[in-house]
Amino acid sequence: MHEFSLCESILDSIAEQARRHGFQRVRRVVLDIGELANVELEALRFAFEITRCGTLAATAELTIIEQPGRAECPDCARSGAVHTHFDPCPHCGGHRWRLTGGHELRIRELEVE
Repeated sequence: MHEFSLCESILDSIAEQARRHGFQRVRRVVLDIGELANVELEALRFAFEITRCGTLAATAELTIIEQPGRAECPDCARSGAVHTHFDPCPHCGGHRWRLTGGHELRIRELEVE
């Protein structure tokens, strides 16, 4: 389950921001996670509950905003929604599309004290 290592990286990033900006506690962490980021959201929530212990985010609320999968197709020059890496273009059925959204995993916002 790679969600534990993802949470450790998120908490490392938060600790770095705390050193830079001088905050002492994190009340809320808001993440953008793409539909195609290969992250199991419930596993990430579970991992966050465990890995946050003893950190600045020990009591932080975790909010996840799911970002939809989007792609551009070079065959028909259109874009559309995709839900897996193997979906065909919703317009022409081609499979050479370029992912333009839904693969992100980033900290969108921190509520701190």
